[in-house]
Amino acid sequence: MITDRQAQILKAIVQQYIETGQPIGSKALLDVLPTHVSSATIRNDMASLEKAGLIEKIHLSSGRVPSAKGYRYYLDNLLKPINVSEQIAELIQSDFAKPSFNKIDEIVAQSAKILSTLTSYTAIALGPESKNTKLTGFRIVPLSQQQIMAIIVTSNGDVHNQIYKIPHNLPGDQIESVVRIINDQLVGETLTKVSQRLKTDFPYLVAQYLQTPDGFLSMFDEIIDNVSADHFFVDGKSNLLNYVDVRNSSNLKYLYSLFDSDRDLTKLLGLDQDSLDEEPKSNIRVHLGNEIDPEALKNYSLITARYSVGDYGQGLIALLGPTNMPYSQLIGLIASLRKELAKRLFDYFREINGNSS
Repeated sequence: MITDRQAQILKAIVQQYIETGQPIGSKALLDVLPTHVSSATIRNDMASLEKAGLIEKIHLSSGRVPSAKGYRYYLDNLLKPINVSEQIAELIQSDFAKPSFNKIDEIVAQSAKILSTLTSYTAIALGPESKNTKLTGFRIVPLSQQQIMAIIVTSNGDVHNQIYKIPHNLPGDQIESVVRIINDQLVGETLTKVSQRLKTDFPYLVAQYLQTPDGFLSMFDEIIDNVSADHFFVDGKSNLLNYVDVRNSSNLKYLYSLFDSDRDLTKLLGLDQDSLDEEPKSNIRVHLGNEIDPEALKNYSLITARYSVGDYGQGLIALLGPTNMPYSQLIGLIASLRKELAKRLFDYFREINGNSS
């Protein structure tokens, strides 16, 4: 347990290191501490903080820098978010207003672009995923004797299509019969329920019209899985390279490829352990890189923030940058951005559902 004065010194060291990127000595702290104390007292408290593992020396300089433990203490106990200025708030609103959005993915992608541009870090956005999203339409468009385009429409206004090859001996009237069954039996059901029925009672219904229904149902199931999958948007990927140790080429390669895999992104954001369908433990969280991957991410931190669009589900925005990020300002910025993002998504859903209220 550290004293109040030691906590003030630790806070000042973290903030000064974030601002300057240089080790902080006792003399530099004299002018920034809220209460006047002697240089000798500061040195004694710094020695106690170092003994507690909260600050550390990185070279021969007499100054100290925060350790990972020190950052964690600061984040958990001393950090106070700073609200964005009116100018930044208006800039966020205007950047969301510039494009004409035709689908949810475009709004979510724009949020990542705005966050990356305002911070010069790497931004990640995940659209709202909800178990309440429903199948609202399904049709098949013949392209040739052996090619069809399957089209799915969902209640959030998205349209998905995929081209498939079909057996040459599959009559068109049989395909149309199955399309009618899907529209009669599955339209209006949630995507979760549709996926369940494709594995239980629905194959029996389709078998009455198709001699070999497995291939057709696998096609339909694949589309449902693609529609239901997480959709990540990353902006400012190359910004990561500004903080990497170029002497470690393997680490450089890992970081650059980090965003190429949905599985890696799911793990990075903790979504493999923490479902978006559950209530978040905390709205905005800061994860130090050594807590995620002590080797590859030790010089980075990740800020994640949930946002809610009510019955339409929850999403997530995140920011990956160096450990000495200005956390107070960034948390305030992310809080403002997610509020505007949720508002834009609400407006979009109201518009596509014909609700003007």
